[in-house]
Amino acid sequence: MIGEFIEGLVKYQFLQNALFTSAIVGIVAGVIGSFIILRGMSLMGDAISHAVLPGVAMSYMMGTSYIIGATLFGLVSAGLIGFVTKNSKLKNDTAIGIVFSSFFALGIILISFARSSTDLYHILFGNVLAVRDSDMLLTAIVGIIVLTLVFLFYKELKLTSFDPVIARSYGMNVTGINYMLMFLLTLVAVTSLQTVGTILVIAMLITPAATAYQLTNSLSKMIGLASLFGLLSAVIGLFFSYSYNLPSGATIVLAAAAFFILAFLFSPTKGLIFDLRRSKQHEA
Repeated sequence: MIGEFIEGLVKYQFLQNALFTSAIVGIVAGVIGSFIILRGMSLMGDAISHAVLPGVAMSYMMGTSYIIGATLFGLVSAGLIGFVTKNSKLKNDTAIGIVFSSFFALGIILISFARSSTDLYHILFGNVLAVRDSDMLLTAIVGIIVLTLVFLFYKELKLTSFDPVIARSYGMNVTGINYMLMFLLTLVAVTSLQTVGTILVIAMLITPAATAYQLTNSLSKMIGLASLFGLLSAVIGLFFSYSYNLPSGATIVLAAAAFFILAFLFSPTKGLIFDLRRSKQHEA
C-alpha cells in the first residue's frame, strides 16, 4: 500500500502537488497555531476560517483568485469583531459568534449562486488532490511570507503572547502585533481551504499546536513540534485519502487528532496516564 502511494507520487503530478501543498499548510498552520493557543484565540481562528467563505464565493463569481476575496473578508471579519466588542457591552466570544456565523451563512448563499453543490462541498471540506500548479505556488508564497514575518517579529510575538503589559512598557506596539497576527492567521486560513476546507481549518491550526503544548514548556520547541506534527498529519492524511479514496480534509484532521490523543495520554510531563501514576505514588 505504501509502495503504491510512493509509485503514485513518482507518476502523478497531481499527487506531487497535493503532497507539497499539504506539507506547507501543515508546517505553517503549526507555527501560527502555537501563538493562537498561547493567546487563547482559538475561537477567533474558527471565526476567521469560516468568515472567508463569502470572499471565496465572490472571487469565483468575479473570476479572480480566491485568495484575494478570502483574505479581504477574513480581515474585515477580524476588524468587525473588534469594533463590535469595543463599542458594545457584548463580550468578545459573543461578537465572534455573531460575526462568523453571519459571514458563513452569507458565504453559503453566495456559493449557491456561484457554483454547484459539489464545489461547495470541496470548499467546506477541502480537496487537496485537485490542487493546481497555481494553487501550489500561491501556498508556497504565503508560507514564505508567514514564516519570514514570524522569524522577524518572533521576540515581539513571544512577549505580547505571554505578557502584553510588559510589552507595552518596553514600547512595543501591541495592537499592531495583534493585527499582524490576525493577518497571518487569515493568510493561513485561506491557503488551507484547498487542503482541509473552511470547516476543518481550525483543526489544523489548533490540533498540532495543542499536541506540541502537551510535550514542552518552551515556545521555540513548541513551534518546532507543532510544525512537525502538522507536516506528519498532512502526509499521513494524504496517504489514507489517496489509498482509500477518502476526503483529504477529514483524513488529515483525523491524523492530527491521533497525534494529540497519544500526547494527551502519554506525555511524560502532562500526559493523563503519567498524572494518574504520579497521583497513585503520592497517595502511597
